[in-house]
Parts: sequence; structure tokens; C-alpha cells
Amino acid sequence: MTSRWRPEPIGGPRQLEVGNDGGLIVLKDGPLFLVQPADGHGPSPEAGLYFRDTRFLNGIEWWLEDERPVVLSSAIYHMNRAQIDMTNPDMVIEGRSILAHTLHLRLTLVVADRLYARVRMMNFSREAVPLTVRFRFAADFRDIFEIRGVVERTRRGFALGVETDQHEAMFRYAGLDDRLRTTRIVIDPEPDGWRPVDQFLEAVFHVILHPRTKVYRYFSVAAELGAGAGLSPVPLSRHFTWAALRQARAVRDWRDQCTAIETDNRVYNQMLRQATDDMRALMTTYPEGRIIDAGIPWYVAPFGRDAAITGIETLLLTPTIAEESLRFLAKLQGQALNDWRDEEPGKILHEFRQGELAGAGEIPHTPYYGSIDSTLWWLIAVYETYRFTNRLDFLKELAEPLIRAAEWVVRYGDRDGDGLLEYLRRSAVGLENQGWKDSFDSVMDEQGQLAEPPIALIEVQGYAYDAMKKAAELFRALGDTERAEWALEQARALRERFMDRFIQGPDKALVYALDGKKRPIRAKTSNEGHLLFTGILTPTEARQVIRRLFQADMVSGYGIRTLAQSAPFYNPMSYHNGSVWPHDNAIIAWGLKTQGAIKELMQLSQQLYEAAQFFPLGRLPELYCGFTRRAGAGPVQYPVACNPQAWSAAVPFFLLRLWLGITVHGHEVRIQQPELPPWINELYLDRLHIAGGTLSIEFARGRGITYANVVQREGPIKVMIEPGKN
Repeated sequence: MTSRWRPEPIGGPRQLEVGNDGGLIVLKDGPLFLVQPADGHGPSPEAGLYFRDTRFLNGIEWWLEDERPVVLSSAIYHMNRAQIDMTNPDMVIEGRSILAHTLHLRLTLVVADRLYARVRMMNFSREAVPLTVRFRFAADFRDIFEIRGVVERTRRGFALGVETDQHEAMFRYAGLDDRLRTTRIVIDPEPDGWRPVDQFLEAVFHVILHPRTKVYRYFSVAAELGAGAGLSPVPLSRHFTWAALRQARAVRDWRDQCTAIETDNRVYNQMLRQATDDMRALMTTYPEGRIIDAGIPWYVAPFGRDAAITGIETLLLTPTIAEESLRFLAKLQGQALNDWRDEEPGKILHEFRQGELAGAGEIPHTPYYGSIDSTLWWLIAVYETYRFTNRLDFLKELAEPLIRAAEWVVRYGDRDGDGLLEYLRRSAVGLENQGWKDSFDSVMDEQGQLAEPPIALIEVQGYAYDAMKKAAELFRALGDTERAEWALEQARALRERFMDRFIQGPDKALVYALDGKKRPIRAKTSNEGHLLFTGILTPTEARQVIRRLFQADMVSGYGIRTLAQSAPFYNPMSYHNGSVWPHDNAIIAWGLKTQGAIKELMQLSQQLYEAAQFFPLGRLPELYCGFTRRAGAGPVQYPVACNPQAWSAAVPFFLLRLWLGITVHGHEVRIQQPELPPWINELYLDRLHIAGGTLSIEFARGRGITYANVVQREGPIKVMIEPGKN
């Protein structure tokens, strides 16, 4: 079968508006993040200011007199600053008609240690205009699990009311976790009054706008756990400026430590810059260390699987993301058998939460360990990071967690001693499915019946095989030859069992999963594509998988679907049963490169590149719907996808590394048959931290071949270049 869609001509790339946010403002810095409709009134149930899994502000609205202002434009800069330009509709003030588009409001938001806001007002008529401006605030202190609809609470803590004085208002809430939460709003100059309006607290300003004269108002919103730290007694305008300058410096410092990537494609450069800013914003410091959070708004928290995969994807950008995330996960590695948390010794966490529900013991995420593959991805990521950086000190630092993780694979990953890895929920409120497709209906048989646990997934066996092979190499690098041989033998035995149980029938078809009675579950999914990078398949079997993945029922035109159209339970609008996940496609792309399937790698890369241009900021979201591509139309958006999502936003860096064929062997960097995609003719990597040194290298296409040239190198690295083929 061949695909039903035809790619559009490359021509020129789509124009992306710099900073265009699609009408929803999403800002983050550290653990504080804001989701806010640009018009201040849009229907967005997830809107609010969040801190440590609690919504401290569930609404900000702004009004001119009793009218909603008209949004002219909105833009996001570096994920920590936004600007919204607004104007007035036709209005009547004190019996006088004010024509539309006479008044201008510019709201600038900065997220730092708190939310800072500056409101600039101007009058472009010829006469002074008296104006009443209203800002409304509300705080419901709901846990993120409540907002997502995961938990319905039968009891809550206590709202302690609202306190106001001239400059300040405070909402307070005493949670069932015995923690006091406060939303502190400071306004400067002081408002002309505070008043309750429905569930909101309204701050009222009466101003006289003289022609062409700027009038400013400032406010800040702090999310406080326990005793909060107030602002120093200087005008709020100075705090706003200081915060904006601090954030600008933080962005510069982050970019300085990252590889600078420049191409001759302006749109692609913009995508890379946005992804670089997204990575900085999603990095969060906790008491246990620093890690990349999974995504905004639902997953601003440490996720083991997501962090490990994102770390691998971003090694070309900076190894810092992988190194710090892997250290964090090692500190919270499972220590005991705990059914409530699905915890086992050596296991890497699935998800870590710090909101009221976790603190009160209503959910097990303190942390929760219900993932069959987080530990496997952690092992793979430790290996990939060590190989890329050639840092033996980093590997020695993780030597003990490495031993415990490898022992978990054998002792706890295989629940019934059959040589395969299975999962079975032990926690009463844990996840039923514990692979990366962890929705309740993601594992079904051909009749659409849910599989009975314990369940052995096909891709998990590949991960485990690869993880134990790579653990063997890590043990050998640490001088532990006995453990290296043990890990290698475990990998060999697992592959034998895999060949016996997951490849069945005269046509050697792959089985999606085995249920609790070891019955095969057959479905055509993207999962088998994850086997391609692991080496568990023979070359013949790998080619068969690639053919299946690129058949028409799997290829949407904007990427490979999670489930084939031919499946009886296919639904392109579902979470895992027919949608397209960029990170899923990136892992498949890794396998395509490993198997030498360069034509398919470039085809898949082009689809993802073209899909990204239809999304705000040129950023690939968590997922999108799997409808078949139609000429001139972009992907259909999934309604509640996180954006940014770490492992999706990081996809461009990973694909770039695959195209360029960059691998590391000790202090030797190998550039093996690089091939630039059709939309790039020249590419420059500057300050690439690799193999214990720093490398600057340029690539260019000529006569159908991609050439590489070393511009500068520092440190003990050597570079070997194998040119591409015509």
C-alpha cells in the first residue's frame, strides 16, 4: 500500500509571526506558571496562576468602564514575558461618545518569582477622557488533579476569606495537608477602591487620559506557601523593571550555555529558538534538585519517562538537561515495596506531585512509581549522556543508582519469572496501563476488549534489551566486569524470550502485547516502531516493521499514527488510539536512522516540520489528531494537549542530530553520512559541548551531497567525517 496524500511542494516555508501565541498566554519560570486568555475573558477552564500543583489565581479579567476591551494582538517572548495590545469598542462615558479605537491599552506580563504586570494607557483623541478601569481577581486554590477532572473531592480545606488594605489584597486557604496558601496581590498606585463582584475581587481605577499622554498602573501576584516574603518597600514599577531585566539575563545565560544553531531557513531558526526557550522554561528547581518538567498546563511536575527521553533528545542542545534530570530521578529512586505508590527498590518514579491532594494522602504521587519503562529509559539515558559527554565523573556519580536500576529490571520488572517484563497495578488509585500509552483504553484486542493484566508490551521488551546491553557497557566503563557480563546475559535471555513470544505465525507478525494469560494481543500500532533503535529485531524484521509503519493506514501525512486506521477501535481524536505524538515519531525516527532507512527518516521529518508550522509559535504540541492530511489544511488540534510539552518541543534537536549522523566514541566525534533535509541548505553548530570538549562545525549541501567542515574545536576531541552519498 502507498500513502493517500501527496506532500506539498517545498517552495518557501510558511510565514510564522514572531511570538504569536494563538490567543492563549502561557508563561513559566521555575515552579510558577500562568495560563491566561489574551482577552481576559475567554472560556479557558485551565486558566490561572499555578504554583506547586495548586491554582492560586483562577481568573484575571480587565474592563474599560463596563465594556470588554478589544484585543489587537498578543505575543509571548522567551516564555517569561507577554504583551497584549488592546483598544476600546464604541463607548459612552459621562454622556460623551468615545469612538472605537481611540484608547490604547498595553498589558505587559512578566513571570519571575511572582507575576508582575504593567498597564500602559494612552488616549489618541484630541480631548481628555475620564476612564474607569477595572481589574478582577479570583482564587479558588484547586489542585491540578481537580482541574483536570482526575479527582472529585468530597471534602476540602477552608477558605479564610479575603483581606484588603490600600495597596494589597490577600486570598487565603488552609488545606487538608496542613499548609496555608496565600495569593497576595499588590497594586501601585493604590486603586480607588476594592469591591466584590460575584466570585471576583475587583480593583477600580479612575484615571484621566490626556491626549497622547501615557498613564501607568502596576500590579503583582504572589503565590505563597506558608509565610510568604513580601516585596521591598520601593515602587512596584521598579520591581517590574528589575524582574524583566533578571529574566532577560536568565534567557541570555541559558542561550550562552546551549549550542547555537543557525541555518539558512528563517522559519526553522525561529522554531529552534522557541524550542530553546521552552527547554529553559520547563527546567525547574526543587529541593531534590533540578529537572525538566513534562508540560504546561497539566504536567508541570517531574515525570521519569518524559525527563529521560527529553534529556536524550536535547543532548545536541545541551547535556545539562539530561545530567540534572537523571541526578534528580536517582535521588528519588524507589527504596521499598509500597503498594500505595507502586514503589519497588531501584524503580524510577513515574510522577511527583506537591499539591494539597498529594500532601493530604488522597493521591499516591509523593512520588508515584507506576511506570514499567521509566527505569528502562533512565538506564538508556544515562548511557546516551555518558557516551555523548565522555564524562566518567558523571557516570561514577550514578554508579549505585545504576546497579539498583539494573537489578530492578530482573527482580521486579519480570513479575512472573517468564523472562519478559510485565506491569500490574498494585495501588488502588494507580494507573491501569503503565507503558507510555497509559490511558485506560490504550491496550485492547482486535475486538476492542480491554486486555487483562499483567500486560507485557512489545516496546518494553525492546527497551529492556537495549537498557541491559547499555548497562553492561556502563558497568564495563566503571571496571565492574562481573556485572557487565551479568547484564549482557540478561539481555541475551530476554531477546530469546521476545523472539519466541512476540513474533508469531507463518508471516512472522509482531504481537502488540501479551495479556495476563499470555494470550497475544494483535493491533497495528506505533509501538513496534520503538523496537527499531534497540537492536532486538533482525534486519529482515526491522524492514518489515518499517514497511508497516509507512503504509497508508499508519501515515497521517503529518506523522505516524499511534494506531492504524484499519483497527476497529481507531479514533483520530483519542488520546492514544489514532492520534499523532511527535515524541513517538522521534523515537521511530531514531530507529530509522539506526536501520539506515534515510529516505523514510527524511519523509517523516518533513511531515513533522510542516505540521509544526500550523501551530502557535511553530511549536509541536504534546499530540494532535490523526486525521488524514488534506491539501492546504494543517493538523487538527487535540483540544487539551499540553503546549509546550518537553519531549515534543525537543523533537527538532533530536531530528537534527539524526540527520547529521553525530555519534561519539570516547574523545572521537564521528559525523557519519550527514544529510540535510530539503528545507535547509546550510547549517552551523557553534559551541557544541561534546566528547569532553567544544566543537563548532558547519554543514552545506552541494551537488546532492551534504559536506561538513570543522570550524573550531577545543579540548581533547578528534573529529572523523564520513561524507554523505549522492
